[in-house]
Amino acid sequence: MLTLEDCIAFSDLTEEEVLAIAEHERMPEIAAAAYGEYLLNNKDGTRQICRMIIDDIRAAQRRTDRSHVQNLLHVLHHFLKSHPEAVPDVHPWSRVF
Repeated sequence: MLTLEDCIAFSDLTEEEVLAIAEHERMPEIAAAAYGEYLLNNKDGTRQICRMIIDDIRAAQRRTDRSHVQNLLHVLHHFLKSHPEAVPDVHPWSRVF
């Protein structure tokens, strides 16, 4: 039997990245691990994951959940270091929204 930890390890994403996908897509973590792995193997999948994390950051900002914003910023930083092809041409976090 596979555990959630096994599925996360197979996805090539961190647990925090999988949790961000699960939050964005409103799906169970195990499904988010499979979806994340699927996205990583598609042409623009890393950019899609990046946008999901940014959307989660914006939602947390609207809720004024500072600790979650900070956590998601760390997740985004790690994701972009691991997947530099996902770095947006225009930094969406620098514009006023």
